Amino acid sequence: MKTNRMQLMSEGDVSKSLFKLGIPMVVSMLVTALYNVVDTYFVSGLGTQQVAAVSVAFPISFIFSGIGLTFGVGAGSYISRLLGKQDMEKAHQVASTAMFSSVLTSIIAAGIIYAMLTPVLTFMGATETIMPFAKKYAVIFIISTVFSAVNVTSGNLAVSQGASNISLTAMLTGAILNMVLDPILIYPFHLGVEGAAIATLISQIVTLGIYIRFFAAGKTAIKIGMSYFKPSRETYSEMIKIGISTLLLQLFQSLSMSLISNTASHYGDEAVAAMGIVLRIVTIGANVVFGYMKGFQPMAGFNYGAKNYPRLLTAIKSCIKWTTGFCIIFTMIIFLFASPLLSLFSNDVRVLEIAVPALRANTIMFFTFGLQFTYSTLYLAMGKALVGGILNVCRQGILFIPVIMVLPTIWGMNGVIYSQAVADLLTTFVTIYFAFKIHNQLKQAI
Repeated sequence: MKTNRMQLMSEGDVSKSLFKLGIPMVVSMLVTALYNVVDTYFVSGLGTQQVAAVSVAFPISFIFSGIGLTFGVGAGSYISRLLGKQDMEKAHQVASTAMFSSVLTSIIAAGIIYAMLTPVLTFMGATETIMPFAKKYAVIFIISTVFSAVNVTSGNLAVSQGASNISLTAMLTGAILNMVLDPILIYPFHLGVEGAAIATLISQIVTLGIYIRFFAAGKTAIKIGMSYFKPSRETYSEMIKIGISTLLLQLFQSLSMSLISNTASHYGDEAVAAMGIVLRIVTIGANVVFGYMKGFQPMAGFNYGAKNYPRLLTAIKSCIKWTTGFCIIFTMIIFLFASPLLSLFSNDVRVLEIAVPALRANTIMFFTFGLQFTYSTLYLAMGKALVGGILNVCRQGILFIPVIMVLPTIWGMNGVIYSQAVADLLTTFVTIYFAFKIHNQLKQAI
């Protein structure tokens, strides 16, 4: 028997279904981005080095998001296809294996990073003046990212069955709590950057509590419990072949941000702070697209598994239309209001001199972002891990890394500022090639 959420994926108007599935996740992903923006906003009152310290530690979160997404997206894609085939027992086993694997892996990763904290922060761009603040923030922040990884897995498992509203509730509750605690712990309690990290930790714990209550209620299409925890080579193979590309995406995002901060550090603490602020603002726009894709992913996987190719093609067209429209509007807002937006996070003249052109440069090719991630998500939802993985890591990995390593040596700080735009342009060309290829295959299958 189909649930209402499963009916959304298989029946009715595609655009409306995508919005119903995606909008709650858009809001929850926006909330995720706001966690870091709020931290930066309140920390900005402490000084440039403190803002730079939060920026330097920020890429660590992508490592743990990658772990959460490896098991969450990998299992989610598999579960969506299993639901399309009505194989409920296997879906329960996959979800349980993903959840417990995420917990164990994130704890191990945290231990490794703690053991290498100083070299990690140095690589991520911490200078001698930034390092003391970066360590204070990172020691607590890393604990919060362990909870964050499990939350990411939980959210994706909920979305895989169309239950995106729970992610909205959980993330929104955590974000509101974080916004309330940040100023209290930073200033009245005089905890500084450590206060921002503690606020994030408490918020992530509360978020996890909401997810636990949701799955423990027993009213979900998929169930999680030790009785369903049956790890097998097949289950891990299906999860990893999809999830590994998402892990690589997150690792490359962490690496790309670290390279930006590291390269910017040659131009002073102000450059590190400026690029950190810019990347957080851009992340807001990117997370809206990612959130919408969380609604597209289960629909694509479900209809591909059910061999409903006409509906899948309609969903692709709708996804491109709405995400591209948003990306264009976001870019226009950035170009018009770059200066007042950045002024919220710093009143340092040197920081703003770098940040204003950098923010505009980082969004000049943003109108292609929706196209890029529609097709990377599509390939992954269909179980085509190789191409999906390539498309996923092009923008901030395969193409970005050589650009950020070469362009600054030719163009100085401008090379740092424009590296993302160049990588976006190259990624768009790669995406167009694979887009034509998959459309021809789907049309022939009808």
